[in-house]
Amino acid sequence: MSSRGFLEVIRDRGCLHQCSDEAAFRKLTAEKVVTGYIGFDMTADSLHIGNLVQIMMLRRLQQAGHRPIVLIGGGTTKVGDPSGKDDMRKLLGDDDIARNMASIKSTFGKFLKFGNGATDALMANNDDWLSKLNYIEFLRDYGRHFSVNRMLSMDSVKLRLDRDQPLTFLEFNYMVLQAYDFVELARRYDCRLQMGGSDQWGNIVAGVDLGRRVAQVELFAVTTPLVTTSSGAKMGKTAAGAVWLNEDRLSSYGYYQYWRNTEDGDVGRFLRVFTDLAVAEIVRLEALEGQEINEAKKVLAFEATRMCRGEAAAKDAAETARKTFEGGEAGGALPTVGVVRSRLEAGMPIWEALKLAGFAASNGEARRLVRGGGVRINDEVCADENRQIAVADLNAEGAVKLSAGKKRHAVVKVA
Repeated sequence: MSSRGFLEVIRDRGCLHQCSDEAAFRKLTAEKVVTGYIGFDMTADSLHIGNLVQIMMLRRLQQAGHRPIVLIGGGTTKVGDPSGKDDMRKLLGDDDIARNMASIKSTFGKFLKFGNGATDALMANNDDWLSKLNYIEFLRDYGRHFSVNRMLSMDSVKLRLDRDQPLTFLEFNYMVLQAYDFVELARRYDCRLQMGGSDQWGNIVAGVDLGRRVAQVELFAVTTPLVTTSSGAKMGKTAAGAVWLNEDRLSSYGYYQYWRNTEDGDVGRFLRVFTDLAVAEIVRLEALEGQEINEAKKVLAFEATRMCRGEAAAKDAAETARKTFEGGEAGGALPTVGVVRSRLEAGMPIWEALKLAGFAASNGEARRLVRGGGVRINDEVCADENRQIAVADLNAEGAVKLSAGKKRHAVVKVA
């Protein structure tokens, strides 16, 4: 077991928001290997950076000498967590959920060690028990322990109602099912801890309370603060959409560049949360000023990419970035947009290419980028919003380098 406690580690790294009965939890973690879990619903075929804080919490728990459980929400995905949403989530069928599960599972192996050891991670699926529940028995045995008055005061419910958005009875049940998951994991695996984002506090505490009432077991809750950028933006959201963890959804270069483009004020915080670098080294890096802070950003990008995509991918992405920004080359790992030759023979409007590359969400946004002087074709400024990309723009490899600003680059290539 680590010489430093789990709570000390996550507090040093800025990841501790709340802990239920901290003194009792510290005592428990000092006495034994503690099993803790976080649930992940299968709403897409890849997790994204918004999930990464929680994955890192499981990693920190294992590094501190305890056992993490990845709870796959095969059952709760059928209901949909209302937290942070104004509308009901799209209901997925069993086949969709199974495909998403198959695609996502490998991600956790990049961050956690699975196996049969005392601190090795394990993966569970709540559909194994939720799909077998008898509705009347469940209401009688567990539903009676939930106060509707209290449930209405929980953030996941209250915020939706405060915005005058409808909340279905199906979604209202999510809190009850999440609480039951905690009790079931305590029974099956002696799981004593549930972790999650700060918006999950009410749901997690409901499980702590249910464990005390129906299983006479002391359970604990730990939450992380909401991670936003210095400018107030939600973590992991870009103009091109979510920053995906799966490589088939986002290239390693694109993943690297997301971290490389971190705002100056976020570098130290993100190094603490999303890398394993020692805090002392992070203190040194975050103290860099002026142009030197870019060296800290490169370390952040490399370490984050290495953890998620592997060292070879991180090195390739770093080298591509070096060639692109320092050598003026179109590195081979840049995001690539394939087009048929006839499309360029007819002339592709620059605004269309910008949309295809993910640099703009609409024609108007693309045109504004051009008018603002931020667009380059083969490193030459494009000042004409009606400019066409043509066959004549292709280099010897049959590609055109497209840039938006100083940090976003892509290659338009004849497929």
